[in-house]
Amino acid sequence: MCGITGWTAFDRELNGENTPLEAMVRTLTNRGPDAGGTWIDGHAALGHRRLSIIDLAGGVQPMQAVTPGGRVVLTYSGEVYNFTELRDELRRKGHHFRTSSDTEVVLNAFLEWGEAMAERLNGMFALAVWDTRTQRLTMIRDRLGIKPLFYYPTADGVIFASEPKAIFAHPLAKPLVSARGLREFIAFHRPPGETIWDGLHEVVPGTVVTVDRAGVHHRTYWRLETREHTDDLETTVGRIGELLDDTVARQLVADVPTCVLLSGGLDSSAITALAAARRASRGEPLDTFAIDFAGESDSFVANEVHGSRDAGFASEMAAHAGTRHAEIVLSPADLADPEVRRQVVIARDSPAGLGDMDVSLYLLFRSIREHSTVALSGEAADEVFGGYGWLHNPVVQESEMFPWITAGMIGATPNTQPAEMYNLDMLIATNPLEAVADGYRSAVAEIGLLENENAHERRMRVLSHLHLTRFLRMMLDRKDRMSMAVGLEVRVPFCDHRLVEYVYNTPWSMKTYDGREKSLLRGATRELLPTSVVERVKSPYPVTQDRAYGEALQQQAKQLLGEDGPVFEIVSRDWLAETVATAPGELALAARNGLERALDTSIWLDAYRPEIRM
Repeated sequence: MCGITGWTAFDRELNGENTPLEAMVRTLTNRGPDAGGTWIDGHAALGHRRLSIIDLAGGVQPMQAVTPGGRVVLTYSGEVYNFTELRDELRRKGHHFRTSSDTEVVLNAFLEWGEAMAERLNGMFALAVWDTRTQRLTMIRDRLGIKPLFYYPTADGVIFASEPKAIFAHPLAKPLVSARGLREFIAFHRPPGETIWDGLHEVVPGTVVTVDRAGVHHRTYWRLETREHTDDLETTVGRIGELLDDTVARQLVADVPTCVLLSGGLDSSAITALAAARRASRGEPLDTFAIDFAGESDSFVANEVHGSRDAGFASEMAAHAGTRHAEIVLSPADLADPEVRRQVVIARDSPAGLGDMDVSLYLLFRSIREHSTVALSGEAADEVFGGYGWLHNPVVQESEMFPWITAGMIGATPNTQPAEMYNLDMLIATNPLEAVADGYRSAVAEIGLLENENAHERRMRVLSHLHLTRFLRMMLDRKDRMSMAVGLEVRVPFCDHRLVEYVYNTPWSMKTYDGREKSLLRGATRELLPTSVVERVKSPYPVTQDRAYGEALQQQAKQLLGEDGPVFEIVSRDWLAETVATAPGELALAARNGLERALDTSIWLDAYRPEIRM
């Protein structure tokens, strides 16, 4: 896992342009704390920061291949899990290898197949190749969007990087945010390819972007396609079990310490069981980590969203699988630490996050990084198998809107923020409702449907597609940013494209065959898990219930009220004053979320100093 950056300029030579390139590379040091490198020649400059995972001595980047026609240079982030099979195939075609790294396999795959290699890679990756033979830059991103990649067109080329902050370290890139970008502050929706920054684009997952003197070109190499599912239930459950076992085995490969994130829910427990079995077959232990909040073992109160605490279930699963288990316990002071919040906002490059859920995830990853370099996660199981509670709510099912937004409107998700926290002028300028409605219609238009599907099956296919192509991308970006900010690689077995394609096309009736959420996953892993975990009702990522955290937010927001900064161009001062004056015991979750967003926005404005155009 690494960070990549660079740029092309077809109207001038870049030899000697080390200063801007090195500045861009420095911003990515957290993503790659082990090593860094640059390469400049002619019209291209490439940079890299490395987190060493496979072949610690080899795999140095940018990596070059010398051909009779010229050099081909690669800067690459991620992991390709089928690199062993690809290397064997390439050797049969006459390629020679000096290292055992997957990086060299990716480079030789490009030499053999060009951009068509994208279809052959199984993994999470974002890469850029400069081919001096054709004077062309090729950027490729993985199918689901696990690893980030952005680019900023200039007058004679592009600047690209794993994160926007690296692009803005270049003097040609200007941090500008217009009304279009500000919509992300309000609506939990990001159209494919867009960012909050004007002029800055995201490489859409499953896409190849090439840049040459003729401009920027796009090609989709993968999309979620609709196919008829012909397997019966028993065959389907068995196939899912096989795919999961193979995927976990592939993603355990590393030359550094590896662990699993274990919450005690079905998703992470399934990954833990499969990983522990693989490790046990080699006589090796598996480390697992969970998060908890100080004092909540005695004070936790179940509600409609969070029906149970993770800790007990995680401990039981760890004992069942025989893992070395540790809990990372966070206090209200940990969560409210202003410096930690600042690091989280900078890691995101955006104030549009999930508040204390992002902060706690960052702190969890920071603690895990002291013991492991790679962690496997149960992320994406809800999107793949239909696990979100709102998907089973008739109101959400029937609403012609993104389901997570409808869920927020009816209080079925803990991520809601009050609309009144924003300035009325900004709400009018951004027009979020109309923009989100347009985005919804565009998303639905992408979906292929089967002629023999009944109305309910068709509707649930639509909701599944929306989660996999819109919601999941935001969740994966969150996990990547929080983990890579501390140099931890997080792998997501449920994002294996073979599994995603297979489960997507199973009927909703099969996905809920036992009358519950994630029936297929439960059926495929039931024999591996304790009964308590199998029967546990889904509980979302935890949030602290400690009143002290809300009080700390109110005190920080009170200090913000004493200032006259640009945050009040976005946040309503009157709303903030009223919320600060609210008794801590009466502070609603939505209001607490709003305080988090206000503080995050202030930090973001101070750190990036963007030009705001309404």
